[in-house]
Amino acid sequence: MAQPLDLIVRNGVVVTAADTRRLDVGVRDGVVVALGTNLPEAPVLDASGCYVFPGFVDPHVHLQLRVGDIVSTDDFETGTVAAACGGVTTLADFTGNARGDDLAEGVRARWAEAEGRIAVDLALHLTLTDASETTLAALPALAAAGHTSAKLYMTYAGLRLDDGEMLRALAACHAQRILPLVHAENHDAVAYLTARLLAAGHSEPRYHPASRPPLVESEAAQRALALAAMVDAPVYLAHVTCRETLAAIAQARARGQQVVAETCPQYLALSSACFDAPGFEAAKYVCTPPLRPAGHGDALWTALAEDELQIVSTDHCPWNHEVEKQRGRDAFSQIPNGLPGVETRIPLLYGLGVAQARLSLQRFVAVAASEPARALGLFPRKGTIAVGSDADLAILDPRGTTTMQAAGLHQRVDYTPFEGWTVPGRLVATVSRGEVIVREGQFLGRRGRGRLLCRQPSPWA
Repeated sequence: MAQPLDLIVRNGVVVTAADTRRLDVGVRDGVVVALGTNLPEAPVLDASGCYVFPGFVDPHVHLQLRVGDIVSTDDFETGTVAAACGGVTTLADFTGNARGDDLAEGVRARWAEAEGRIAVDLALHLTLTDASETTLAALPALAAAGHTSAKLYMTYAGLRLDDGEMLRALAACHAQRILPLVHAENHDAVAYLTARLLAAGHSEPRYHPASRPPLVESEAAQRALALAAMVDAPVYLAHVTCRETLAAIAQARARGQQVVAETCPQYLALSSACFDAPGFEAAKYVCTPPLRPAGHGDALWTALAEDELQIVSTDHCPWNHEVEKQRGRDAFSQIPNGLPGVETRIPLLYGLGVAQARLSLQRFVAVAASEPARALGLFPRKGTIAVGSDADLAILDPRGTTTMQAAGLHQRVDYTPFEGWTVPGRLVATVSRGEVIVREGQFLGRRGRGRLLCRQPSPWA
């Protein structure tokens, strides 16, 4: 006699990046074991009238991030609960290495912060802040242990790599099939432009975009891609914001390079017009790279639909407007960079993308679930609904709506950039490894149930 099922998600429309079908999903021991219409009796989660999506994957968040003497306001507990309430069942954060730190110890230390606290599953990107022989020699063992991606910064003191270090790091990552995520901004240009603006008395938050214009991003992206070409390495470009960087990506692909690229909801939905907000309100929108003028967002939507961009992450890095952001009262350069968004990405992408015919249902799943999982080396365990996949599911009612208000979100931060926005679609449940952890906006799971994910190399690496 066959083992009984633990759960059936019944009467929903199952959507993956490949197709859309009316199917029931049968779950046993945290794994999808059956897809069909006549599954045996089991506890039922009714999805009538709803879409059943794979649990969404956010491959770029910064929880409990220490910057000098402050720490981002969402820790591993609050940030992962917020993610779950936003339909996300897998996150990827970063090790906290500084230049010269031991990479393996960085993994151990970061997991020690997260273990026993996370509500969903977690992957850790390595952070390469130098390209010394000692640091790069640690990569083979870490890759073998399932840490198959690494962050490379081209800006920020203490984190950035110069061109020679970038070459060595890219070559070493390629040798171990570690996918490099690159933060592309020209550090020296940012320093020059910032100093010039401040010297002219332009210290308000509204001058932040002028300190990091599109050319600052696109020049660094072109340079990163050129360096990668020299050592035949693939590149994952983080948080693409502008048409100029899209052009650089297209040129690299025309040369035959392997390039994966992401953008974020803030760049799709907001523009630099937000910096016209009165007084210090504009500090709420300070992130790097900055929000761009109107028109760039339309280009990003088109690039997503046409697979020029593969992924939508959040770069979730929350700071309270009334506390940490106030550090920049006298100079925009002192405002902590980052926006909250781990809980609002899926409502925004569905409401502004699918509901407005900018993305198909399948493409929505691709950019928010399957392609992030592929980049992380987790597909098809994560990012799809198939027999053998983890039973990670997000159920959305297209007949409902979602209104975003900071007071009603689980993110631990005193604002949302999307305050008062109402979009079509309403998340009604999140299932992680067969367990219903969110229902009607209420977190029902156990904090600490999340696992550290050991990963295969990305097929793009």
